[in-house]
Amino acid sequence: MITKYPMTPLERRSVTSLALLYNFRMLGLFMVLPVLALYAAELDGATPALIGTALGIYGLSQACLQIPFGWLSDRIGRKPVIIGGLLIFALGSVVAACADTIYGVIAGRLLQGAGAIASSIMALVADLTREEQRTKAMAIVGASIGLAFALALVAGPLLAAYGGLELVLGLPRCLRCPVSRWCIGGCPARRPLASPMPRSVPGPT
Repeated sequence: MITKYPMTPLERRSVTSLALLYNFRMLGLFMVLPVLALYAAELDGATPALIGTALGIYGLSQACLQIPFGWLSDRIGRKPVIIGGLLIFALGSVVAACADTIYGVIAGRLLQGAGAIASSIMALVADLTREEQRTKAMAIVGASIGLAFALALVAGPLLAAYGGLELVLGLPRCLRCPVSRWCIGGCPARRPLASPMPRSVPGPT
């Protein structure tokens, strides 16, 4: 049963904070998907191949750096890597939002993807939850990703219609600092002490 062994308040706060952090990061990624191909065509030097590169290079840099950043978080701690990755993502958002050419957008998207903190966030979720709560915690984070995708497909075109591609690319930077500060502040740096699970008492035979 899901509620037989509920999460502790510390586990709930940690999982909620990290799921929200993951949600906002994915929101910044997904919002550009429905609008980048349309609005990037107006940038200097834009070609179908370069627009496709701008879309895909985020995932490429993510794929290349997830394992190294995960290894680094094992060595120096989860929070320093997560904070560093968020700063890199914010820098990439600035570069992409201020770009006048497709090459600037590609460079910004490359930097955004280089802030590869997904593995560190998931590791921190595992660190801060007991084994019997870990499946629920991972499910909550996964649900936040699906929610981000659904919201982004609606919010991206609306924001682009209001402020153009610059707003879609730059908004994650504006939201990143307050949201990240709240989310990271809500998570302890170490695993809470595990509370013993109640044992069932065998009945008479």
